Amino acid sequence: MSDPILAVTDLRAGYGRVPVLLGVSFALQPGEIVGILGHNGMGKTTLMKALVGLLPATSGRIDIAGDDVTAAPAHKRVRRRVGYVPQGRQIFGKLTVRENLQLAARVAGFAPDTAVAEAVSDFPILGELLDRKGGALSGGQQQVLALARALCGKPPLLLLDEPTEGIQPSIVEEMEAQLVALAAKGLGIVVVEQDLDFISATASRVLMLQKGQIVREMPVAALSDPAVIDEFMGIAT
Repeated sequence: MSDPILAVTDLRAGYGRVPVLLGVSFALQPGEIVGILGHNGMGKTTLMKALVGLLPATSGRIDIAGDDVTAAPAHKRVRRRVGYVPQGRQIFGKLTVRENLQLAARVAGFAPDTAVAEAVSDFPILGELLDRKGGALSGGQQQVLALARALCGKPPLLLLDEPTEGIQPSIVEEMEAQLVALAAKGLGIVVVEQDLDFISATASRVLMLQKGQIVREMPVAALSDPAVIDEFMGIAT
């Protein structure tokens, strides 16, 4: 087995004096997709923010591609280490699709026009939208743009926070296929998601996050067992 692209060890983080993550540990291999499930308020988004550097760790360690980045600021992690698609997408609505992609490429130190061409190759839907303002796109189109933008820096690690929220089924299916294809090329992907069908279609294993701790790891096939989901999520499929 190769060295993990992401190794999280006893990670703790929170907001002020309010602890949220209470010692999270897991590892992600290159080419692997891991899904993280849990109720709202269990720490999923906090975990993603801590991994990308938007929220400082109070203790523990984060290694990406073999380097300790626990104390590194977000802009240094994102530059060439981490692609991050936050909940709500946060694209630049007043910039065109082309400009969104070019800006991400410049920040990462890559040729902007080459990055645009590669984004269109990976996400053909963007080809006809390049000159349209980001704010004029549908929610699904914005999500595809956010994903393509996150990959402009050619990161070895991709973090996705609720990528299917408010997205039409046809684009969700396209994202599923694209993520699986990207993982096959070696990209490590962590997905926080409540759509069990999406996780089942993309991930190889699942981590259950409950009250700031990973309480169980299971193969994605376990999601077909209603008892498992009812126990950890409070919902039956």
